[in-house]
Amino acid sequence: MLIIGHRGARALGPENTLLALRRGMACADLVEVDVRLTRDGIPVAIHDATVDRTTDGTGPVKGYTLEDIKRLDTGEGETIPTLLEVLDLVQGKKGLVVEIKEPGTEAIVASVIIGRMPERLFLVSFNPGSVAMAKNLLPGAQAGLIYSGEIVDPVGLARSAQADLILPRWDRVSREVVKRAHDAGLLVIPWLLNSPDDVDGAARIGVDGFASADPCAARRYLEGEGPERRVQSGLSRTGP
Repeated sequence: MLIIGHRGARALGPENTLLALRRGMACADLVEVDVRLTRDGIPVAIHDATVDRTTDGTGPVKGYTLEDIKRLDTGEGETIPTLLEVLDLVQGKKGLVVEIKEPGTEAIVASVIIGRMPERLFLVSFNPGSVAMAKNLLPGAQAGLIYSGEIVDPVGLARSAQADLILPRWDRVSREVVKRAHDAGLLVIPWLLNSPDDVDGAARIGVDGFASADPCAARRYLEGEGPERRVQSGLSRTGP
């Protein structure tokens, strides 16, 4: 199974920072970042629409220029990285998952990526229109539909958006969903799996990978052997 470091590896460093990405890259197959635009139209890696939760600043991301947002402290000496910095970091080393947080920004995000394509790229979004746009702009990437709510036909919706994969919240995954997705040629990569029980359950129903806040603990667990595997892995039973 593929292991994806969620927001780099948010359990191992300040989320969506180069530090978290480096730590996640030590164990994950791909690392994931969320992307939004600054006031001057530069894609940067941050999850929330505001900087309040993850930095020492306040206010909306779109209210900051790149120069101003780079002055904010995200912890452990880190700052909010640009998408370009993220691409340079993973280049030739790991795959990358880019979540497009803001519909309408797909072309700008794609223009930054196109000259620095990672070895494997997933462009993903909760918005089906963004998924379809991303696939059209970067046909060499794999596009994915994220969902957390109940959808009557997630496979049909994903196919209509030209998606290559679905990324359901873990409690929305079942053996039936996995089979239907695979029959349609789609990968299934749920989130967020942070416990051995969840990883075991995902393996049993045949998912293709999963996102974890601690990809290194997940790797230790998957590669461990014997009855002490759970203890040695470091994965919690509940997770953050």
